[in-house]
Amino acid sequence: MEKIEKLTVSASPHLHSGASTQRIMLDVLIALCPALIASAVIFGLRVLALCAVCVAAAVLAEYISRRAMKRPNTVADLSAAVTGLLLAFNLPPGLPFWMAAIGSVAAVVAVKQMFGGIGQNFINPALAGRIILLISFPSAMSKWSEPLGWRGGLDALSGATPLEALANSGALPGKWEMLLGIRGGALGEVCIIALVLGGVYLILRKVISPVIPLCYTGTVALVMLIAGRGDLNYVFYQLCGGGLVLAAVFMATDYTTSPIDIKGRIIFGIGCGLLTALIRLFASLPEGASFSVIIMNILVPHIERLTTPKPFGFVKSGKGDGS
Repeated sequence: MEKIEKLTVSASPHLHSGASTQRIMLDVLIALCPALIASAVIFGLRVLALCAVCVAAAVLAEYISRRAMKRPNTVADLSAAVTGLLLAFNLPPGLPFWMAAIGSVAAVVAVKQMFGGIGQNFINPALAGRIILLISFPSAMSKWSEPLGWRGGLDALSGATPLEALANSGALPGKWEMLLGIRGGALGEVCIIALVLGGVYLILRKVISPVIPLCYTGTVALVMLIAGRGDLNYVFYQLCGGGLVLAAVFMATDYTTSPIDIKGRIIFGIGCGLLTALIRLFASLPEGASFSVIIMNILVPHIERLTTPKPFGFVKSGKGDGS
């Protein structure tokens, strides 16, 4: 009797690239290390404790919530650790530890696990956690520490970040101070060189595509060039000030909350850039990156509906099918 070979039908992908969630998240953690080290040098060792609190609270919140919801434990995939560290990067260096822990718990439980866990959240958890803290504790979230050993130590509170000084015609740090992070701001956003190094690492590892970061920062640069009437210094401080680079490299490129197709990524990046520029120019907030990325996260399903390529052989209902 002739043996009958069975054809196994399964969902794509049929060839595995070897990538896993754990490996990707580990790459993100490695990419964040230069900025983490820079923040510890610039603001002091307290920032390491703040980061540890955020990460520990995020991991513990994920573990407990998954147990309570009777779902498989996902702590080992390192996504909670990434959320905690990214949230810490968006916080003032002197923020009380208990506030930071609340932000991590809110980011993981309310924004991520309540929607089913990793891959199901529709907005970036770390940015959502930052916005929750900004609304809940506005005073504490607006106290920016001066660089340790440069202008009075960690306990000296700066009156303005570079973006606030730029908006109010105040004194601005030098360009090298902006690039190295010797200025006020969130602990993970100040050292532009470290953030760019992390972005280059992620691109080389093929964890992220450069499309969104380039479209995001390029759009902001173009709008600010027009708004500043060709003043390149104005464009420089807008690009390097605030959380633009951090958001463009590590937040806007999140797999779950950004488009898959290149056309969608271009639209997404341009949208983030336009919103950030408009908020900075016309709103009461000197920043704008967090709100811009969150708004564009919400619009991702609509962007993908317009830009996702049609499957080969796809025919719209009522056309070419004899009806």
